[in-house]
Amino acid sequence: MTDRDETNRIINKAARDVIALARNTLLVNMRFLDPAIGRLEPVPSDDATFATDGSHLIYGPRHVLRTFKAENEKPTRDYLHVLLHCIYSHMFTGASVNRRLWDLACDIAVESTINDLGLRITDSQNKAAQTAEVEMLRSHVGVLTAEKIYRYFCTEGIPENELERLSELFYADDHTCWYKDVHEEQGEDVASSGQDASEEDIDDNEDALTDEDIGELQMAIAEAGKEWKAIAEKVQDALDTFFKEQGDSADVLMQNLRAVNRERYDYAEFLRKFAVIGENPEVNDEEFDYILYTYGLKLYENMPLVEPLEYKEVKRIKEFVIAIDTSGSTSGELVQRFLQKTYNILKTSESYFSRVNIHIIQCDASIQEHAKISSEEEFDEYIKDMSIHGLGGTDFRPVFSFVDELVDAGEFTELRGLIYFTDGYGTFPSAKPAYDTAFVFLDDEYSGSDFPPWAIRIVLESEDLRR
Repeated sequence: MTDRDETNRIINKAARDVIALARNTLLVNMRFLDPAIGRLEPVPSDDATFATDGSHLIYGPRHVLRTFKAENEKPTRDYLHVLLHCIYSHMFTGASVNRRLWDLACDIAVESTINDLGLRITDSQNKAAQTAEVEMLRSHVGVLTAEKIYRYFCTEGIPENELERLSELFYADDHTCWYKDVHEEQGEDVASSGQDASEEDIDDNEDALTDEDIGELQMAIAEAGKEWKAIAEKVQDALDTFFKEQGDSADVLMQNLRAVNRERYDYAEFLRKFAVIGENPEVNDEEFDYILYTYGLKLYENMPLVEPLEYKEVKRIKEFVIAIDTSGSTSGELVQRFLQKTYNILKTSESYFSRVNIHIIQCDASIQEHAKISSEEEFDEYIKDMSIHGLGGTDFRPVFSFVDELVDAGEFTELRGLIYFTDGYGTFPSAKPAYDTAFVFLDDEYSGSDFPPWAIRIVLESEDLRR
């Protein structure tokens, strides 16, 4: 063995020891991360700094030792940084994303989480500078998830020099393998020689990936995404049940976990859950016998034996309640957008009967307005002339009491549900009502712990209300 080989052996062993120390430090101090830490297999790579592909923790031995010498806590912090990228599913993103902005948004989301945890084992020399930038961003976007930060950068724009400065300030790991594209791999050698990666070039390449190979890789990526989704749910459950002693220091972590773990609902599909079976004036092709019809026309000269059914049983929306939280924290513009979104879905011909029984209730701490909608024309007029009433405090109970009174008075024959658009900060009813209830939040701003177990939680993105 040469002196160089011996030196490399010593460096590799020392780096493995540092990685093992970082791993054990996280396990001792953050036991809820056990499922995540166990998912990543440490793999040394001379070309790497820190990185992950969702299955491995890829590290450069010399980089690890340099950072450990400069700051003893840095490898532990970087290990946690990589884990949080996985838990937050940052690497499972679309191909059209602006990579530089997405990288920065993900790094800011992760570093702000680590800073807010306030653990000595992950202290950083950059913490103060990062905190100043994070507080500025928080004033613009609220909850610091990567998606919201990225959306802010895309909307507001960011100068090149500022992008470079922030990227350096929040940098901890290499994200190259997040974007490894199988089609790029096929044409990589051709592209590097300055030629176009044409279909013919790829076909002539013996190492080119087949459609079957590509399918297997895509399935592996999808499977890794599912695994990390399950891990994120386990981490959230652990924080919810056994690790409440983390207290306010885990707020950012919990907010990001809720964003990752929440169900993504198609709002139109959700509205259809309130549909009921009824008759609608249209030809029922499914129950009409065209053979007898045409036979009668032929036999009796334009005299059919059967006539088409003029009514068809369909499942459509007929009765439900829309409650609007008009407290000071829910702006009139957002309320109008939500109602317009709901109206746009309902006015499609497939959604509801020509005659409906929809009640719109505006409420803060008490009932401020009640409107009954019986047709598309009435909904049209309400949207056109709508004004917001209230803007006081929030109490959800008056709406449920009022709806119960409407039910007792015979206003509904088959009430399927109530949709409540709100920021969530109010007093919930203690008992489950006789109808399904969904609370709709915008951008998952609500982080309260008193959300009733009997209610359905729906989260709409700001973009959803603009469509």
